Amino acid sequence: MQIQHIRNATTKIVYAEKVFLVDPMLAKKDAYPGFEGTYRSHLRNPMIELPMPAEDVMEGVDAVIVSHTHLDHWDDAAQELLPKGIPLFAQDEADAQIIRGQGFTDVRILGENTVFEGVHLTKTGGMHGTDSMYSIPDLAKILGSVMGIVFQAPGTKTVYVAGDTVWDSDVDQTLAKFNPDVIILNTGDARLTGFGDSIIMGKDDTLHAHQAAPNATIIAVHMDAINHTALSREELREYVQQKGIQDHVLIPDDGEILEL
Repeated sequence: MQIQHIRNATTKIVYAEKVFLVDPMLAKKDAYPGFEGTYRSHLRNPMIELPMPAEDVMEGVDAVIVSHTHLDHWDDAAQELLPKGIPLFAQDEADAQIIRGQGFTDVRILGENTVFEGVHLTKTGGMHGTDSMYSIPDLAKILGSVMGIVFQAPGTKTVYVAGDTVWDSDVDQTLAKFNPDVIILNTGDARLTGFGDSIIMGKDDTLHAHQAAPNATIIAVHMDAINHTALSREELREYVQQKGIQDHVLIPDDGEILEL
């Protein structure tokens, strides 16, 4: 199994001889305004370039998985560049309709027992913020629904892509049910203006993940690329060293390939 961290939450996973592209954001640096109402919203997104041409990111991809349709996970450039007939998995019918409306012709809904060419894909739950955030109707609409994904295949390590979620009961349940060997966490500690809590995971969740799944390899991503992320890779590397979990947590650079 091979996992390549591209940028932000964009990940290329070679799993049971199939190639999956998760949450493609393929725009050039500074293509979009910063997210309004968030930390450092004056900065443009993405804040860094792709580590390779977008064509190389897409090369060999058998299927695309879009955990949710926020711009930093499914952007205009990805919509323009990806082949319109590529198999593409969405979290629900609402997202599927959006993506079909963008011209994609093979959009499927990822469920609890989805199979793609021998690979079992399971949709897992999550929450893109706190209960207090979701209690505000307008904000709840912006945050929306999100999913994680579990990859399984005979003779292959189980991979859990947690997605844009805070740590909640869905994460606990997924770890207990699937006992994943590899956990990919979005740990950028993304912040909204006026709230003390994050809308995704942060450094303490990295430690929590190791404590909850001590035998798993944790891969931390979703840092250094988007304006609202308050945690950098450098800071997280220092943190995992301080906590003594550096042998269990991988913090890849953009473009880095991990053989697992």
